[in-house]
Amino acid sequence: MSTVGFNAYTALNTARPADAAGSAGAAAKTGDDKNVVAEGISDFRAALQQAEGAAVDTAVSGADPHAMVAALANAEMMLDAAVTIRDKVVEAYQELLRMPV
Repeated sequence: MSTVGFNAYTALNTARPADAAGSAGAAAKTGDDKNVVAEGISDFRAALQQAEGAAVDTAVSGADPHAMVAALANAEMMLDAAVTIRDKVVEAYQELLRMPV
């Protein structure tokens, strides 16, 4: 089987200069507090990578299909949570736009 040189997660791993400056300023303001959004994105990315790895292992080497189903269910749950959070943020933004000035 040929290996694909494209990794969909590289965009999430690369730091942009503007983002680095913004996150450094935010970290300086909050001190030792952890960035909850960054942790959530990291957990989401890890769940997707685990599900993808389990699916590939099952398809290629015939690994345990129960592990693949569990990993895919976890990734689906994480995706549903991310979509719900996104919807709530968009809804809150729309409410702000509707407020009279």
